[in-house]
Amino acid sequence: MSALPRHVPSSTTLHGAGWLRSSRSTGMNNCVETARPVVGPWAGLVAVRDSKNTTGPALLFAPESWEEFIDALR
Repeated sequence: MSALPRHVPSSTTLHGAGWLRSSRSTGMNNCVETARPVVGPWAGLVAVRDSKNTTGPALLFAPESWEEFIDALR
């Protein structure tokens, strides 16, 4: 079994990803956006990118890891 990809150099390669921004984000784009890609080797992972650089890189997380991170923040 191969390791999951950890990032993509450009979030534009995540075709069909519906990016979501926090409802607490300000108009200044001081936030991150998340998506759940449905195609490619990253299908089923959680992608996270900087809302100020929507064509820049995205980090990829297993859904369980992302949920643990969010739970720890709460």
